[in-house]
Amino acid sequence: MISFRCVTCGHKFDVPDRLAGKKARCKHCKTSLVIPQPVSLNRQLSPRQRRLLADEKTLRETFADGPIRIVEASGEPPEKYVLDYLVRSLRKEIKREPEPIKGHRVQVVLPPDYPRLAPTVSMLTPVFHPNIDTTTVCVGDHWAAGERLVDLLIRVGEMLAFQAYNIRSPLNGDAAMWADLNSEQFPIDPMDLRALVD
Repeated sequence: MISFRCVTCGHKFDVPDRLAGKKARCKHCKTSLVIPQPVSLNRQLSPRQRRLLADEKTLRETFADGPIRIVEASGEPPEKYVLDYLVRSLRKEIKREPEPIKGHRVQVVLPPDYPRLAPTVSMLTPVFHPNIDTTTVCVGDHWAAGERLVDLLIRVGEMLAFQAYNIRSPLNGDAAMWADLNSEQFPIDPMDLRALVD
C-alpha cells in the first residue's frame, strides 16, 4: 500500500502498490498528481531526494494548522513551495508611512545542489523590511547543509514580524533607516513561531 499526500491541499491517500507512477486527480482540490513509488523503493533514491522527502514530511506536519501554511508544493518530491504567513508585518506605499498588514505570500525554491546550496526565498507580496527587497529575502550569509528547511522558514516568519532584522547590511536602505528610528515599535507581531517546532 502506498501512502501519500496531495501536493496542494495535503489530503492523505492510501492506494495499492500497482498504481505507482499512474496519474490521478485529488478528490478534494482537483490537483493533478502522480502516485509515488512505494516506500520500499526509497533505498534507490539519491541523498537529495531523501532530503526533499524528509523536508516535505516535516513541513506538512509542522505547518498543518497554524500561522504558516503551505499553499503549493511543486515537484515530486517538492522542490518549490509557496507559503502563506499569517503574521503582522509592514508594507509601505510610495511617499507614505509604513502600515501594518497581516498576511504575506512567500516562494521557496530548492536549487539542484540543495541542501549543499541554500534555498532561494522571495516575496510574492510587498513587504517593508531592511532585509527583504522585491526579489530576495536575505535569510543569512551562512547556510549549512544540515540546517533544516523548517527552521529557515520559521526564521522568515520572524523577519516578517520584525522579531529579527539587520540594519547593518540591508537590502532595503529606506526600511533600514526607518527601522533604526522606530525600533521601539518592534516586534510588529510578538507571536512565538519557534513554538511550532519546540
